Amino acid sequence: MDAWKKRWGVGAWAAFFETQELPVMHRSQMMLRAFEESKGELLAPAELSAIVLQDPLLCLRLLREAERTKTRRLVHETTTALAAIMQLGLDEFRNLLLSSTQIEEANVGLLEVEARATVAAQVALRWASGRKDTNPEEVAVAALLVDAGELLLWVYEPELPQAAKDELASGREKRSSQAQVAACGFDFKQLTMRCAELWKLPALVMQLLRGVDSPRANLTRICSNVARHIVESSATSNVALASDLVEAHDLMPGISIDWLADGLVMLPEDQKADLIANANELRSRQPRA
Repeated sequence: MDAWKKRWGVGAWAAFFETQELPVMHRSQMMLRAFEESKGELLAPAELSAIVLQDPLLCLRLLREAERTKTRRLVHETTTALAAIMQLGLDEFRNLLLSSTQIEEANVGLLEVEARATVAAQVALRWASGRKDTNPEEVAVAALLVDAGELLLWVYEPELPQAAKDELASGREKRSSQAQVAACGFDFKQLTMRCAELWKLPALVMQLLRGVDSPRANLTRICSNVARHIVESSATSNVALASDLVEAHDLMPGISIDWLADGLVMLPEDQKADLIANANELRSRQPRA
């Protein structure tokens, strides 16, 4: 990394990212081509949206492009992948995806963050529906983008997030955010929010990204935590995952722990059984209201 970049803060990195053409996952282009070949026709908007919700950088690029092309006559914010695709147009979206640079698959750190984002979006779609959310995809989009700042660093300057990982692994810092500040001088969540502000992402998406102040924002944060603990897959993260389920249950008490765990389709069934037992034990220790 260039020495002068080491002095950059959140604002400088966000401004730098704004000038870059965001890449996409190789599989996104492959899925589009494979699905259309098998169907013998172009994919419908909802099918294209499903591809976007598995690729955080594609989603980010799509929302940025939708914001750039928004007309003054458009009253409502574009807060979902489906709405952004419809606003951009099917042909324009296909061109955007197929002409994008592909992510370097050897970037292990990037793939880990991308996996967390995809899992978070999947969980958010399921759990938001349990809350009878007015638009679960809005929560899913926010969950997909929670770690956008870290993801962008892995794309363009992987030395920085790697230094934060090393700091956390050393044991000198106990929390990821503390390790990021110690190693890089800023919290990656701050970078995500600064990018969202600079790129004028919808106000609703920004509110959900903050992860506080409303049930939907809290659910976004919980889904992001769940994804982190699933991808980490350690003894410590398994305990934390049970705590996540209890927090989600407290947010929507009409939904059972079993239903929440059933939504974690990426977990093996035997692990779900242990998770449910651990979550119920944690709940039993909570003080009665």
